[in-house]
Amino acid sequence: MNWEPHQILITVKTYPTPSKKYVETVCVAGVSLSNKKFVRLYPIRYRDLDENKKFKKYSVIKAKIAKAADDHRPESYKINADSIEIIDTLGTKDKWLKRKGIVLPVLDKSMCEILKQEPLTHKSLGLIKPERIEFTKGKARNKDIEEAQRCYAQMDLINKQKQTIEFIPYEFRYKFYCAGEPNCPGHDFPIIDWEIGQSYRSWRADYPNEDVLLQKIKQRWFDEICSPNKDTYFYVGNVHRFRDTFMVLGVFYPPK
Repeated sequence: MNWEPHQILITVKTYPTPSKKYVETVCVAGVSLSNKKFVRLYPIRYRDLDENKKFKKYSVIKAKIAKAADDHRPESYKINADSIEIIDTLGTKDKWLKRKGIVLPVLDKSMCEILKQEPLTHKSLGLIKPERIEFTKGKARNKDIEEAQRCYAQMDLINKQKQTIEFIPYEFRYKFYCAGEPNCPGHDFPIIDWEIGQSYRSWRADYPNEDVLLQKIKQRWFDEICSPNKDTYFYVGNVHRFRDTFMVLGVFYPPK
């Protein structure tokens, strides 16, 4: 495998997902500072990383990566986890100026355009500008819960010292239209950002009433992040096996 060193601004880190092959993985993506394009990095078993390698969003990491042979999506790369080095973290000073300088140049025309081009280019990661946003929630599907339980039972057999991460019993979604696309039919994507799952877990101590907890999550991910004083964008990505199935991987929301 042809490993090459890259510096990457991490923009996406999703909630841990059970995996038959890797037991538990985190979808990580970012912008390569080498070629100014999106890259997807996997497999990353984030909780197994050494503490000095556990990067946060908007960390700049240096790592050896190689084009994935088993995933033909152009953004997908294998990563040598042992090579990860955190070299910087970009903050929110001056209305996210440093972050915007790297993120906004990779902005796509629209979600409609990504879906139109995907069969031709196999594009699977993007940044889009939404409008007329709605936030919804629903119960997670039973088969997703059962699959998670099977994978974590496998993990328990492999590593009894590792605590099973909680499966979130809700699916949070954004409904939206594409800015600048008058014929956009609308989109309805699940949100799989690490932060929204972690908020559900950690906020329960402060909000033991389930209805209040869910309202607080909506307040954060809709009233605040999608408020009129934020310049809100969605990071989107698709599923390897189902190329036309996209999700919101994270939100970029500098102040206007």
